[in-house]
Amino acid sequence: MARRNHFLIVINSMIAALFFTLHCIGCTAAVRGSSNGDGVGQWQLLLDNTEVVAMHMTLTHHNTVIIFDQTEAGPSGHRLRRRYNGTRCTQFRNDLADSSCYVHSVEYGISGNKLRPLRLSTDTWCSSGSFLSNGTLLQTGGHGSGAQGIRYFSPCGGNDNCDWRESRQSLADDRWYASSLLLPEEDRVIVVGGRRVFTYEFIPKQYSNEGSFDFPFLRNTHQRRQGGNNLYPFLHICPDGRLFIFANRDSILFNYKENRVVKHFPRIPGDGSRNYPSSGSSVILPLHYTNGFEKAEVMVCGGAASGAYSAAGDGRFLKGLTSCGRMVITGNRHNWNMENMPGPRLLCDMLLLPTGDVLIINGAKRGAGGWNNARNASLEPYLYHPNKTVGKRFSVLKSTRIPRMYHSSAILLPDGRVLVAGGNPHNRYVFENVAYPTELRLQAFVPDYMGSQHHQFRPTNVTIHYGHNNFYCVRYGGEFNVSFRLASKVSNAVEFSAYAPPFTSHSISMNQRLLRLRCKSLVRGQDGWVGAVLEAPPSPSVAPAGYYLLTVLNGGIPSLSQWIRIL
Repeated sequence: MARRNHFLIVINSMIAALFFTLHCIGCTAAVRGSSNGDGVGQWQLLLDNTEVVAMHMTLTHHNTVIIFDQTEAGPSGHRLRRRYNGTRCTQFRNDLADSSCYVHSVEYGISGNKLRPLRLSTDTWCSSGSFLSNGTLLQTGGHGSGAQGIRYFSPCGGNDNCDWRESRQSLADDRWYASSLLLPEEDRVIVVGGRRVFTYEFIPKQYSNEGSFDFPFLRNTHQRRQGGNNLYPFLHICPDGRLFIFANRDSILFNYKENRVVKHFPRIPGDGSRNYPSSGSSVILPLHYTNGFEKAEVMVCGGAASGAYSAAGDGRFLKGLTSCGRMVITGNRHNWNMENMPGPRLLCDMLLLPTGDVLIINGAKRGAGGWNNARNASLEPYLYHPNKTVGKRFSVLKSTRIPRMYHSSAILLPDGRVLVAGGNPHNRYVFENVAYPTELRLQAFVPDYMGSQHHQFRPTNVTIHYGHNNFYCVRYGGEFNVSFRLASKVSNAVEFSAYAPPFTSHSISMNQRLLRLRCKSLVRGQDGWVGAVLEAPPSPSVAPAGYYLLTVLNGGIPSLSQWIRIL
C-alpha cells in the first residue's frame, strides 16, 4: 500500500489536468457494458488434490486460504514422515491407518496455486471460527479432544514459520456444531450452541470464573429425533449491536450484554427446517450508507423437508426446500417475504459478491446433512439480485461437473473469483465404489463480471492511502483516500464496497458482511487516474474491527479487491 506522498503526486496530476466530477451514488446504474452477473460464468480446475477435505475454509489478509478437515478422518491425501510428537510413521499397518500420521490442514497460496501443510493437534470436526482485528483466526470447538479447544492461526503470507497454535485456555462447554461471531467490542467473540448444548459463552472471559450462559432459545428449537435441526445457528450483528439469531425455523433479537431476548420474530413460513442437519444457509444483505447503515435485512434460503434426517437414515431422500425468506430485522415491522429458488437446495453456501448480489453454490436437492444422507447434487449455482423485482431476482449460472455436497465450502477471493473445494459424505476418505467419492479437487468459479469482455470498464491499480499517522488503518467515521485508474469507458456510477470474508463450514458463512461506503468526492485527472475520498463506517456495530476487502465498482464491474483495516 502506497504512502501519502504517492497520493499527493496523483492529486497534483489531477489538478494540472482538466478534471471532471463523477457521480458517487448508492445504486449501480444500468450502462452499456455493465454486468450484474447475468452471464453464465466459467469454471477453472486449479488443483487435482488439496490433500485434505475442505470441511472448513477461510481467506486470510495475506491472500492465503486456510483449509482443514477433522483430524480423526484417518488417512488424508498427505502422509507425514513423523507425527507432530516426533515419533516416526512407519510402513506398518497401524501407522498407515493412523490419523496422526497424516496432514489435516493446509494453507493454499492463491498467487502461486500451491499448498503448505499445517499442524493440527486437536480434532476440529464441525468447529467454528472468527477473525480478530489483527487478522488472527480464532478457531473454536470441534469433537472429542477438540470439543472445548481454542486455537489460533496468525497468517504470515506463506512463511513456513506460521502454524496453528493451541491455547492453554479452553471453552466452558463442548462446542460441536456451534457458531461463532465477532462482536462490536474489539476482539471479543461469542460462541453459540453445539450438539445437545443449549448455552453460549464469550472469548475472552470477562472474569476468571466466567463460564457459559443458559440459552433456552436453543432448547426450545431443538428436535431430538431429527439431529437437532438447530445446530450451527445463523448469527448476524444488527447495526445497533444486538444479535439476530436464527435456529430451526425461529429467530430472535438478542441483547447479549444483558442476556435478554429483546423480541421474537415471526416464524419463517413453510414446513421443514433451515439449520443443520437440514442445512440451509443465510446472509445479512449489504448494509448501505444511504440510510446511515441503520437498515438491516437477512435472507435465509433452502433447507430440508420435515423428517428428512430420519427418512435419510431409512434410505428415503426427501426433496429439499425451494423457498427463500427475506426479513428486515431493524425497526418495528417484521414480516418474512418469501420467494422460490429455481430448484430445491440444501448443503449450499451463500456468498455476498462485490456487486451486492448473492451467489448460492454447492449442495444437494434431496436428503439432509450427515454421512450419506443426501442425493442429487446441485451442480448449477444460482445468482440472486436483491434489488430486482420479485420473479426476476434469480438466474441460473454455468454448471460444474464436480458434486459439492456434505463437507464442502466456498469463499470469495480478492480477484473476484469464488474458490470451491471439498465434499465428503463418508467418515473416511473413500474414492471408489460409492455414489459420491471424497472430493479433493480445487476449483474456482469465475463470475461473468470478471470476464475479459468487461475489462474496458474495470477499475485498475486500486491503491488505498491512509494519511499521516494513521498506521495503515482507517478510523471509524474518518476519511481516507483511494486512487485507481479507469479506461475511456466510464459509467455514471462508481461505487465502493467493504467486505468481511467469512469462515465457512456446513453451509454457514460466519461473520460475512458487505457494506456500501459513502464517497464524499471523486475527481478524474489525466491518464485515467481517479481520486476518491471515502468515509469509513461509523461504528464497530456496523463493521466490527478487522480486515476488509475494498472493491471499486464502475457501472457494476468490480476491480480486484485490496485489503483495508478498519479500527
